[in-house]
Order: sequence, then structure tokens, then C-alpha cells
Amino acid sequence: FDPFADPRRLLEGVPFAFTLLAILGTHEFGHYFTARAYGASVSLPYFIPAPPPLLFGTLGAIIRMRSPARDKNSLFDIAAAGPLAGLVVALPALWIGLGWSKVAAVPSGGSVTFGDSLLMRFMTWLVFGPLPAGHDVFVHPVALAGWVGLFVTALNLFPVGQLDGGRIAYALFGARHRQISIATFLGLLALGAVTGAGNWFVWAFLLFFVMGFQHQPPLDDLSPLSPGRYAVGFFCLLLLILLIPPVPIAIQ
Repeated sequence: FDPFADPRRLLEGVPFAFTLLAILGTHEFGHYFTARAYGASVSLPYFIPAPPPLLFGTLGAIIRMRSPARDKNSLFDIAAAGPLAGLVVALPALWIGLGWSKVAAVPSGGSVTFGDSLLMRFMTWLVFGPLPAGHDVFVHPVALAGWVGLFVTALNLFPVGQLDGGRIAYALFGARHRQISIATFLGLLALGAVTGAGNWFVWAFLLFFVMGFQHQPPLDDLSPLSPGRYAVGFFCLLLLILLIPPVPIAIQ
């Protein structure tokens, strides 16, 4: 549509945009307030816009850590706070949005399909039960924003470089972080080859060329991680498995 001819239609994007920005903002402010609680120097979140034809209108949000983490415990807490905080908004948004969604027959023409993670499939089953053959869920914009929130959380939880999952992996495994990053990179290539989803090849090479496999150690790299944080760390790795859609986006 032409936004200059009919600017009122821009309001149709408000439910999606507001929900997605709430998820991303909560994620980043989880990092921000945890870092501030530890006395780290950190910037406010930066939201990265993405103009059409790129999907979703945003490439996410980031904060800048201006000082290294104090020790592994603070590094872990700052990293894990973002994904866990974002899920507090993403999961209710997805549940509410699914309640506003509809089941209908899949059209014969071309369509864009958003893949199901294990968690997404379970929540869809809770709301709609088994779907009839040839039917699918046509999601409300709020549910789509919840799907994007879960997908962004999954991407951040990959244990590579200085992603949230990479920081968690460094706190958990220390010097073995680089080997885990390389294994994850190879795993992404294998996932793309098995599923035929080019999205994973793109993400893998973005991580390789932009993020790399290194991680800056905290100031105190010797003090061990507390036992309770090990449990939360492995829960975050379990979340990664639950949140990954094998084929994120398919055009049929």
C-alpha cells in the first residue's frame, strides 16, 4: 500500500511493532539493569531499524558494554538476564496472540510460512488442538511478534562468540568456549544442510565474519561459577533447543 495515499493504514502495524519492541526492549533492559547492579559501565539499548523489503522492520537491539565483567558470576548474570527477561513478555504475547489467531485452509498460491519450534508447536496445540489436514494457523500480528521474540531469543542463545549464549558458555566452560563456538558454527552448517533452510547458512557466516569465536575474559577469570548458576545455564541451553525452528521461514 502507499503510506502517503492512505497513512491511516500505518496504524495496522502498531500491534506487531509495539509487541516486538516491548520484547526486544525488555530483553536489552534485562542486560542493562543487571550490568548496572554490578557496577559495570553500559550504554542504554540501541534499536536497529530494518527498512523494507527486510522482514519485521528491525534487526533487533543491542547495548554496549564499556567495561569487562567483574567475574564469571557477573558475566553469567548479565548474559542470562536478557533472554530470560524477554521471555517474560514474549510468552504471554504469543499466548494472547494465538487466542486472536484463526485456523483456515492453506491457500493454493504462494505464501510465507513461519516454522514451528518445539515450544511454538506445543503452545499451538494447547490453543487449537490437532489441526485438520491442509489447514494451518493464520497468526494475529501479536502472535507473530511473539514468534519473532522467541526466534530472536534462540539466535542470541547460540553459544558462539559474544552472543548471550556465548557469554553463558564462557561462564560455564571457560577456556573451552572457543571449541564450543566452532562446534556450534559447524552445527549450524549441518542444520542448514539437513533441513535445506538457507537461513542457517546466512546466520552461520554472519557469526563467523562479524562475531568470531573469541570472548574477552572477565577481570577475575579464576573464581568458579556458583552451582545454582550452572543449573540456570543448562536451562538456557535447553531453551535453545525448545526455541529453534528447524526451518525458520519458508516461501511456498
